[in-house]
Parts: sequence; C-alpha cells; structure tokens
Amino acid sequence: MSDAENVNIALPLARMANLQPDTPAIIFPRDGRTITFRELDHESSLLATGFRKTGIHPGMRVALLVPPSPELFMVTFGLFKAGAVPVFIDPGIGAPQLKGCLNEAEPEAFIGTPKAHVARRLLGWGKKSIRISVVVSGGSLWGGIPLTSIRSSAVGTTAAMAVTGRHDTAAILFTSGSTGSPKGAVYSHGTFAAQIETLRELYDIRPGEIDLPTFPLFALFAPALGMTALIPEMDFTRPGTVDPQQIFGPAAKYSATTMFGSPALLNRVSRYGVTNGEKFSTITRVISAGAPVPATVLQRFTTLLPPHAEIFTPYGATEALPVCSIGSREILGETAALTAEGHGVCVGSPVSTITLAIIHITDEPVPLWYDQLQLSPYEVGEIVVRGPQVSREYLNRPEATKLAKITDATGEIWHRMGDLGYVDNQGRVWFCGRKSHRVEAAEETLFTIPVEGIFNGHPSVFRTALVGVGVKGSQHPVLCVELEADKVTASHNIVRNELIELASRYPHTKNIRTILFHPSFPVDIRHNAKIFREKLAIWAGEHLR
Repeated sequence: MSDAENVNIALPLARMANLQPDTPAIIFPRDGRTITFRELDHESSLLATGFRKTGIHPGMRVALLVPPSPELFMVTFGLFKAGAVPVFIDPGIGAPQLKGCLNEAEPEAFIGTPKAHVARRLLGWGKKSIRISVVVSGGSLWGGIPLTSIRSSAVGTTAAMAVTGRHDTAAILFTSGSTGSPKGAVYSHGTFAAQIETLRELYDIRPGEIDLPTFPLFALFAPALGMTALIPEMDFTRPGTVDPQQIFGPAAKYSATTMFGSPALLNRVSRYGVTNGEKFSTITRVISAGAPVPATVLQRFTTLLPPHAEIFTPYGATEALPVCSIGSREILGETAALTAEGHGVCVGSPVSTITLAIIHITDEPVPLWYDQLQLSPYEVGEIVVRGPQVSREYLNRPEATKLAKITDATGEIWHRMGDLGYVDNQGRVWFCGRKSHRVEAAEETLFTIPVEGIFNGHPSVFRTALVGVGVKGSQHPVLCVELEADKVTASHNIVRNELIELASRYPHTKNIRTILFHPSFPVDIRHNAKIFREKLAIWAGEHLR
C-alpha cells in the first residue's frame, strides 16, 4: 500500500461500525455503561470535527491524560480521525518524569481531567508549548474548553476522516523508563496497522470476541480488532494489586473470551483462584507481556482455564511489538525445564512480519548494517529486529535514536531491543536479560535470566535478581532474593546455603557466593513485573560496605 492511500488507524473502527453497529465496543462493568461500535464511531467523528474547529490540526501533538473511560476511547479515535498526534504517557511514572516527557514532546494541546489540569498548572507541565486546553468531565472553570462544548460545536456537521499515509506520525508512546528515562517512540499509522494485522493473524482474533484488557493501550486495540473491550475496575498503574474479584466477576458476567494481563496480575489472580475455587469458564486465550512469565504462574493459571485454552506470552517492546510469541503448552511441555537449567527464557519464534538477528554485544552506536554483525545459533548477543511494526525513531532524542537504530543498505531500520539472547537450531529465540544488566566480572560476563533461572525454582524463592557491584570489568556478582510471602520467616542462613549449593552445580553460577535477601523488589509501574536491577545494585552495594 502506498503512502497516497489512506491508512488512518481509525479506519478499522469505521469498518467495524458498519460490520457490527449494535455490538458493544466498550463495556464498563462498574456502572454497566455500554458504548456500541456505531456510537463510538459517531462520537469520535463529532469530536474530530470539533477538534479541528478548536484549532487542533493534522500533525499537531496533543498530550492526553485521561484515565480508562468512555471519553478516553472517544477522544483517542477522534484525534486519529482529525489527523492529530496523541501523546500517551503513563501517569504512574510520577510527576517529575511526566513533566520531563511533556517538555520533550512539546505538545500544542492538552486534553485531561480536571485533576490533570490542576497538576498541569501547578507544576508547569508543557508551559512553553501548550496553547489549547480541553477539559474532560469538567467545565471551563478548570482552565480549558469543556469536551462537551467541542462535541456540541460539531453537531449537524459532516465529518471527514483525515487522509494519512503509512509513514505519517499517528502517536507518541513513551516507554516505561524501566532502564532509564522514558523515551517517546514515534508511531506511524503504518506501525499501528501492522500491529493490528499481526495480532489478528497471530492469535486468530475475530470480531465479536469479548476482551478483558488490564492494560489501557491494549484496551484501545480491541475496538480496532472488532472485539468488545471489557474494562475492569482497577488501578491500571498497579496491576499486581488488582482485586481478583474485579477480574473473575466481569469475565463471568459478560462471557469474556480473551484476556490481557501482566505476569504480576496473572500471579495474583491465579493464587486467588486456586485458593477460592474460582475459574474462567469462557476464556480461551490469555495474553501476558511486559516481562517473562514464570512457569509456576503459567501452570497455576492454566488450571483456571478450560482444557482447550492457552496462555500466550508475546515478546516485544514499545518500539517493536509483537516480535515473537510462544504458548503455554510449549513452555510447560518443553522450554520451562531448560529455563530452570539456566538456558534463558524461550520467547518463541519471530512473527511472520519480523526479521530477527542476533549481533555482537556493544554499548556503542552501530550506524550501518552489515552481515558480519550477525552471530551464529546459540551465541548470546543483542536481539535486533526489522519489520513494519518497528518504530523508526525517538521523538527529539537523536542520541537515543542513534544508539537504538541501525540503517541497512535499503534504508530499512533495524531496532536494537537492548535485550540479550540467542537463537536455537529451531529458530526459536531465547531471552537472556537486558544488555544493561549484564554483570561484567573479572573472569566472566554473566547474564541475568540464565543465572536467575537456576535459583527461581527453589521452593522458598518468589524471584531473584542478579546485580553487579563495582566497576564494569571487575564487578562482584550478587544475587538478590525475594522470598515467597509464606516463607519470609524462613532462616536466611539455611536458604542461602541451599542456594549456594545449587549454584555450585552449574558452570555459570558456581562463582556466585554473595546472596542478599530483599523484602520486596522495586518493579516498573506499567506491568509491576520488570525488576529495577539498577536500584537493587545500589542497595546491594550499600549492604556490602
């Protein structure tokens, strides 16, 4: 498809509104509010026209701070239809980081709740760039144009969807910042379109399915895929603290067929389900991402599902999603045993639209692609990918873009995932941890996931984290351990000795002799699953002084 053709990411919604106009696009179990595909398409078209009248024009960046709600869906698709560029920032990253993201994104418009507008004015968010303010669920008293006024200004008009090419910018999605400050990944309309088609093909997603997404961005994908988005009542910035009844209840009431949840959410919900005898009788597909899902969690959650159901764990990042995928049957039947032996975590085979390679490990930029970069099977290196769902750059971050992107002879972009891994002789990819988390000791370089896999199977261990203390090249490897909640009173000396004995059995863990117990690992705000090893390394260094 050429850039002259319209690939606006709102087009799938319009098609679904024609295909199934009276089917609910969104359901909010808390109050039972339902919005059909026809209503979502109509309301977003009204807002698109109203936005244009307000001065929000194609290509304009618009900061969007609206919690999961009917308005979030209407505004987002309205901005897409207007050709504007929504800027998505997870509010859970905290006020200082959020201010930095807004300053970097330089949005000309700001759409948010009254609470967001109060924070914007008090903390000076986007002070130099924002000139249009829109208030959701509030009046002009809050310092902006009420969304209701924008809608009413468009009643009786005919809306035309903006024509956008494949490479036109559709949105700015800020990364979680789990390994540094958040960066704005530039998404084109073609990026979104490729993601939607890949997800549809990969998981055989069909219109009419009922989706229970527990991550806001995936909730926005649902209507474009023709699924009903069932939005649970929860704190989306803390999925690991979800009330399991808010998942089981709506899933049963509305007969959910698919579900997205972080590993932390699956862990909490499955523990509750096993203890209380709850099951999911209609869900046939579960998708979990954000971090590797422990085999124990997969096994436990599988017992809550019908026999034909499966849990899929796609691998990717904000900058490239999905890259690979694997199902729970293959994990539990084969690869989990190898993970426990220190082989890393198998994330499956690359999806059909992705070209994947493993290259030599370096922290320096690689400006141009050449074939000699690639490593052979089973050699650990950095994972790099190329494909239509791969973002080409970071917004206003030329140095970060230079570090993360490689250009080949055809002008195509390879994205450096910042992850280490290898490919086996079946073409499957094995994840070995973040490149920045590798421990460079005097004698050897250790990779986090293969090391931690040895210890995570201990019955008293909830999770572990390998960190390096000291200067790279002479780092001291330290294993941080978080015990299971019912094992916190276990003797640390006994567990430590058992883990050291376990370490002695494997060549890549035999030199790990320092083990520290931590009450609760710091984790990312988006999925509550990625461990902040940088913080643990500082903590470990202080304890070893």
